[in-house]
Amino acid sequence: MKLYLNVDKAIKETKITIETAQLDENVQGIINFINGIKAEKIEFLVGKKGEMQYILKPDEIHYIHTEKDQVIAVTSTSSYMLKEKLYELEALLPSKFIRLSKSVIANLHELSRFEASFNGTLCVYFKSGDKEYVSRTYVPTIKEALKLNRRKTE
Repeated sequence: MKLYLNVDKAIKETKITIETAQLDENVQGIINFINGIKAEKIEFLVGKKGEMQYILKPDEIHYIHTEKDQVIAVTSTSSYMLKEKLYELEALLPSKFIRLSKSVIANLHELSRFEASFNGTLCVYFKSGDKEYVSRTYVPTIKEALKLNRRKTE
């Protein structure tokens, strides 16, 4: 990845241009970071269940996942369809929400336990009894967030 910076007093407004062959997780992370500088964290989401729309507070959400091109927020009592994309929610939600896989974001405060799998993934269980898998790509991130590596190496 190359980075170019042009500081010029004649420039009136800051402009950021990203040129990439594809929108991958690294590029999306940069976009989320840039958007996060200005964006405030959201206080609620609007979820749809049937014909009704419900106000969901982030604290109530256990996890958010994608299923058949739909983004679904899961609470202790029900599931709700959301309009936002998963990467948009990741940027908007408080830092206690962490990515578990390409299709799941979880509320760390709603995790109850986890177990390691033989293939290098983690299975996390929520207080609601639901479970999701942490892909190998995100295992180091979740371990850091949960401070699993507490032993100090000498």
